[in-house]
Amino acid sequence: MKALIPAALLLLSQYGFAQNLDGAWKLASANGDPQTVRIIEDSYFMQTHFDEKGKQFISTHGGKLETSGTGLKETIEFNTADKEKVGTVNECTYQLNNNQLVITCNGQASTWQRVDEGKAPLAGAWRITARENGGSMVPMRPGPRKTLKILSGTRFQWAAINTETKEFFGTGGGTYTFENGKYTENITFFSRDNTRVGAALTFDGKVDGKQWHHSGKSSKGDPISEIWSRIE
Repeated sequence: MKALIPAALLLLSQYGFAQNLDGAWKLASANGDPQTVRIIEDSYFMQTHFDEKGKQFISTHGGKLETSGTGLKETIEFNTADKEKVGTVNECTYQLNNNQLVITCNGQASTWQRVDEGKAPLAGAWRITARENGGSMVPMRPGPRKTLKILSGTRFQWAAINTETKEFFGTGGGTYTFENGKYTENITFFSRDNTRVGAALTFDGKVDGKQWHHSGKSSKGDPISEIWSRIE
């Protein structure tokens, strides 16, 4: 005898309530460079258009993301193409079929192919909350100016922004690995200095509950020690 599936579960599956958009996605129409990558984790997203081979950063935007049924709402917190869009809301719809995601906003559809499912110890959205200064960790006050980092199973991106003034201070991203306490970033785009594209940076890393302890040297070679906390 076949097990009966409750009607409520069928409804959830049909309308997408049980679907998981977390992970990294690549715009399907972009074969080679330039390319567009979107990371979704912890109800936050970052999307960047860049040319890795040409070492050219083109644009990025991101913010909070909510789904309800087949509806998808984006509340924009930064946008390098048009800062006046900061604070605006995009009301969209989506369809997820296996590893293909179609997002439709304002009548325009974009098709994305899954890069990874966002399953890793560091997968999530993080905010820097403390930095070492003078040998001790100094907490950073919460406010509209913030530095965020979002990681899927294989990709990362950070962004320094101010949601109140709509300022954007910089971003970078690429692929990463985290093994045996060593966190390594492989940079595929960098808005501040395109000569860093192709570089690999290795840090000591440890996850302690909702905190990520991160230490090593920055892209400029300066020593850093930071604490990042998961965005609630």
